Amino acid sequence: MIIFAKRQVPAKAGISQLAKQKMKYKRILLKLSGEALMGNRQYGIDPERLAEYAKDIKEITELGVEVAIVIGGGNIFRGVAGAMNGMDRVQGDHMGMLATVINGLALQNALEDADVKTRLQTAIKINEVAEPFIRRKAMSHLRKGRVVIFGGGTGNPYFTTDSAAVLRAIEIEADVILKGTRVDGIYNVDPEKDSNAIKFEHITFDDVLRKGLKVMDTTAFTLSQENKLPIIVFDMNKKGNLMKVVCGENIGTKVNL
Repeated sequence: MIIFAKRQVPAKAGISQLAKQKMKYKRILLKLSGEALMGNRQYGIDPERLAEYAKDIKEITELGVEVAIVIGGGNIFRGVAGAMNGMDRVQGDHMGMLATVINGLALQNALEDADVKTRLQTAIKINEVAEPFIRRKAMSHLRKGRVVIFGGGTGNPYFTTDSAAVLRAIEIEADVILKGTRVDGIYNVDPEKDSNAIKFEHITFDDVLRKGLKVMDTTAFTLSQENKLPIIVFDMNKKGNLMKVVCGENIGTKVNL
């Protein structure tokens, strides 16, 4: 009788069993600003920065983390800025929504280049380029290991992509909102303007409001507080930070009750 040895399936490269055991969050909503995609450019999209983000996101999907993403559009167009220059606010916000779809398509391309399966869903119907947002379908994609990118904001003017991020996070039952920025947390004053700025490792929703700190716009922040959805603000541009956050390391600033 011939006995065949069972083939050993190698673990995915770069992902340790220890890291998998340390995974703290199963489903996350990653909020990225449009400006984050500019890299060192003055406007538009930096392909190198996109590729870096795609690698970081791929690493956490290999852990088994379910990832949804909301991106701003400020690197292309801001509705508020347009309104300040005399443009109709509603028209400007619609242009901003389209900018977020452009960024979503760019990130989708970068992720798929890194061999990550994705779906782009939008709050406004653009059937030729993306699926319409359907909550059940989005959650099904997440359970199947696909990264879901939400574009088009909430689909309504006068609402920011911060509000869209919190709304989508609640709808998909995310464990946490990870707000990736270019600073490493929340400070009492702007650390880029004041070298004596003090960083908070942890802060409550009430303390943020009492101190007048800017984490998200008021609508988004209040919605997160009412639904007891924690927010972690961290430096997305530092390699490995995203992995550290989902593994529960003390990175950035955590906001909760």
